[in-house]
Amino acid sequence: MSLALPAVLSRLARDLRHDRRGLALTEFAMSLPILGLLCVTGIEFANYARACMNLSQMALSAADNAGRIQDRIDEADVDSIFIGTRNAGEGIRFGANGRIIMSMVEVNGQPAPNTGQKITWQRCYGAKNIASTHGAAGDGATNATLVAGVGTKPTNRITAEAGTGVMFVEIVYDYQPLFPVTGFMIDGLKANALRYTAAFPVRERADNALTNGFSFTDAQKRLCTHFNAT
Repeated sequence: MSLALPAVLSRLARDLRHDRRGLALTEFAMSLPILGLLCVTGIEFANYARACMNLSQMALSAADNAGRIQDRIDEADVDSIFIGTRNAGEGIRFGANGRIIMSMVEVNGQPAPNTGQKITWQRCYGAKNIASTHGAAGDGATNATLVAGVGTKPTNRITAEAGTGVMFVEIVYDYQPLFPVTGFMIDGLKANALRYTAAFPVRERADNALTNGFSFTDAQKRLCTHFNAT
């Protein structure tokens, strides 16, 4: 018996060495974590691209809709536009993680050397606590601090022409990943602040002051001192 045991073990080792049963399953099991990470990364990047496209459209839509309002613009009009923004951003949880800032930009009407642009009024929506990078309501009204206009490019600023105005919209959003994964391929997306701007000229509106024909209280107005997702 003791002499036969080494022969049995040798034969068993030889059989195992040439046995290919289950090899594909073993290789699949070894590659599954890598395949899973690649799938998650692909889905995450697709969601990131969708969020970017959504934010761009939200900024363009808000600026365009505000610029189309004729005769006068009211607090109720701004509220309706921001309700549309809230609905458009539900899929990416924009209200809780983003901020939209709408500014009415006009010529300040001051003589030189104080001639420039001004932010006549400004309204906001979203829970993210962030201010406009271009100024607040009233900025430039009496001086030339905004003589170059507003915008993200120093050499290509947005300015209004005399007798009209420009609706300038900024959107800032903290990207929310789909998967709680710390893979190196998507770490850079987490809590990445996305910024988009859009500007449209005012059409057929002589007075760009913000009226309050429906008697909104300060709590109902979309003041930039409010930070909420509704």
